[in-house]
Amino acid sequence: MEISLTATKRTVKGKANGKLRKAGKLPAVLYGHKVETSDLELNEREFAKVFKLAGESTLVNLSLDGQSRPVLIHDVQNHYLNDQPIHVDFYAVNMNEKLKATVPLHFEGEAPAVKALGGILLTNISEVEVECLPADLPHAITVDIGVLNTFDDAIHISDLKVADKVEILGSPDEVVASVSAPRTEAELASLSEKPVVEDVTQVEGVVKPEAPGEENKAATETKAE
Repeated sequence: MEISLTATKRTVKGKANGKLRKAGKLPAVLYGHKVETSDLELNEREFAKVFKLAGESTLVNLSLDGQSRPVLIHDVQNHYLNDQPIHVDFYAVNMNEKLKATVPLHFEGEAPAVKALGGILLTNISEVEVECLPADLPHAITVDIGVLNTFDDAIHISDLKVADKVEILGSPDEVVASVSAPRTEAELASLSEKPVVEDVTQVEGVVKPEAPGEENKAATETKAE
């Protein structure tokens, strides 16, 4: 499936980008293989649809000035309050040169150690870095948790299934997912029995009690004056 997006050259910068966003446009920048770094603007809604499909691990055909080139959505900056995109980086790739990219993990199935034994599924990582040619870049890597039959079972990076042309970077022994045993009633009871100690001296208006001898020390200093 080909994913396409249209962009136009952007002439405004800095604080003027605020007006651009209010008009439903999204500021962006393009850089990478055999392209001059360019300031762009996009339709915010169109980008949202494309980003939902492509993420940061699928090639997008970016159309600019009538020319289309394969790019990756390299970075998306979001607003700190509403988490809406406020700026996008596009990286133009060389289709004949390997690249490194982060690919998300999709966990599928049901772990018998969870369903039958009441365990708790632990997913230690949600993405991995891979190296391959742009055309071989997977959109996501599926992880079948149905192999987790006991609390001793674990899925490692070396167990992930990818095409021969894709290399997963990182330690092969790193644990991707496992199942921990449920807490016993005794463990839960011990947690609930721990007393809650409140530091009332942190409450405004409450005077911190003086350490032993502090009162005498203060009196002595007063006499000395």
